[in-house]
Amino acid sequence: MPKPRPLEPRCAWRSADVADESTWTEILSSAELEELDLALRAALEKSDDVLEITRDDFPLPGLATRLAGIERELIDGRGFVRIRGIERDRYDQSEMEMLYWGIGMHLGAPWPQNKYGHVLGDVTDQGKAADDPTARGNEIGGAALPFHCDGSDLVGLMCLQDGRAGGLSAVANSVAIHNVLVDECPELAEALYEPLPYDYRGEQAEGARPYYLVPCFTEWHDRLFVRCIPPYILASQRHPEAPRLSEAQKAGLARVVELADDPDFHVHMKLEPGDIQFINNFHVMHGRTAYEDDAGDGRVRHLKRLWLETSVLADRPPQFQGAGGMSHWNDRRSASRMQVNPSG
Repeated sequence: MPKPRPLEPRCAWRSADVADESTWTEILSSAELEELDLALRAALEKSDDVLEITRDDFPLPGLATRLAGIERELIDGRGFVRIRGIERDRYDQSEMEMLYWGIGMHLGAPWPQNKYGHVLGDVTDQGKAADDPTARGNEIGGAALPFHCDGSDLVGLMCLQDGRAGGLSAVANSVAIHNVLVDECPELAEALYEPLPYDYRGEQAEGARPYYLVPCFTEWHDRLFVRCIPPYILASQRHPEAPRLSEAQKAGLARVVELADDPDFHVHMKLEPGDIQFINNFHVMHGRTAYEDDAGDGRVRHLKRLWLETSVLADRPPQFQGAGGMSHWNDRRSASRMQVNPSG
């Protein structure tokens, strides 16, 4: 394997570079909002099931050009965006889900996110404890989530409802972290280019091993691809048959976590009801701060999630093709329609 080298410096940023929220917040115009509303009505005339709605069923003749620019920026630039302007009070939950789905279809093809085949998922308190070995981050309520990657090219979140307090979204630049590690500790970076074991969280195919192998860092045709989920890597060690992490891998992983947690490498953003966030999963790690719900007041944090395969990224490593090795999830493709706040 060639020695690791700094990659894609144009996509590397520090928090000072993105301190101005206006540089990564796309505010929809009144004309674009009306275009979205017309597309929503057109889609609903066909079906209220998002799985039956394609990009062509959600026409955005004007906004599509802007979304294409956002997609290019996600892949070849900053790697994250917040889209703002949709009026949450104007739409019920099913309409919000369709709006989100329609926008997503203009950015990529949906991938399943779990063993249930959810291509439209929920991020909310689902009663799972943080120490549950089968729990995944989208199911755990209240606790902060450490910086990590998900399982697709693009990861999208739409805020349906925020909690009573906390729950800020956090994004850290994987490219800058990688390049610093290569410059400062090349031997640790090299260790993270080796395949590492990840806990399947009990969602492997029937009869398959309970872990999978993916490097944290991959260079592919001069691009950097990052897959780093520290809790899942560490949890893999509960399986005796999983490869043991080397000391260099442990140290490299700890340094990645340390850099991501450094305020110089990440920024926080508030997602208000109606806001949408998209990130380049290969260039940006994400997490959240701890939060509090208030069910009595209807303030239960609830986000919808999309995993998308973009057409802008024409080539990717084999481990990130075809639903990222989770093709057995495709057998049950479905949309989660969880009603956290039925009145909404």
